[in-house]
Amino acid sequence: MKRAEDDGTDPATEAFVAHRNLLFTVAYEMLGSAADAEDVLQETWLRWAAVDLDAVRDRRAYLVRITTRQALTRLRTLGRRKESYVGSWLPEPLLTAPDVAEDVELADSVSMAMLLVLETLAPTERAVFVLREVFDLAYEEIAEAVDKSPAAVRQIAHRARAHVAARRPRGAVSPAETRGALDAFQRAVETGDLQGLLDTLAPDVVLLGDGGGVKKAVLRPIVGADKVARLMIGGLAKVAAALSLRPTQVNGHPALVLRLDGELDTVLAARVDDGLITGLYAVRNPEKLSHMGRESVLSR
Repeated sequence: MKRAEDDGTDPATEAFVAHRNLLFTVAYEMLGSAADAEDVLQETWLRWAAVDLDAVRDRRAYLVRITTRQALTRLRTLGRRKESYVGSWLPEPLLTAPDVAEDVELADSVSMAMLLVLETLAPTERAVFVLREVFDLAYEEIAEAVDKSPAAVRQIAHRARAHVAARRPRGAVSPAETRGALDAFQRAVETGDLQGLLDTLAPDVVLLGDGGGVKKAVLRPIVGADKVARLMIGGLAKVAAALSLRPTQVNGHPALVLRLDGELDTVLAARVDDGLITGLYAVRNPEKLSHMGRESVLSR
């Protein structure tokens, strides 16, 4: 039975609000979708509100456990939904505050490139990896959250780490290096400088587009600097008069926002290695751009 605190505040609400940003971050890293993460938080609150707080030893751990279980259920549903998704599925971009970039490990874990790597994990592997590697939870806590033994969780964590290590970006890249590459990219696109654009792209650069079947986007990955550069120059030249490109901060990293006639059209995130752009992620699906109107607060 819940008890009112001396100051009159509801202890269940107080605990939930205190950990809300953490819970959102856990759900978002597991799902790659801010909208679904918000739904998970609603489900978490409904279950948390019915808990007898006198029986809860660690409120933070208990809340993370509820969130993880709800996110796992939704992740399995999302997997089925993605099977019929039109074109490439990309994570939902978040407009993030500068302090997210200052936490290098957090920024790395929510980058577009890393979220796409996490997409290749099985649901339980993803949950274990996120809770252990990003949030540094003890194996015993994770075991309770995913309904496995601590020994099984250790094995899953080892397998997930190896899987991610083989696919993750090669090394940490400073925000200044990413910003420099994107500034050069922006100048080349705005001036129609094909050679200048080629100079910003790695030979094996990959462009992924997500229009969700609503907006026009490349349906399959475009690979190679020449193909990507010509597609970008040619496509944007057609709307040059209405086009504006502006730098922004997405998922803890520098990115670009493309507007047409002042309306948000595309969020363009990038992966940079050795000073060159190796990955471009163009999110155009309107349903995935709703969180670009306000900063999302992420925390560990």
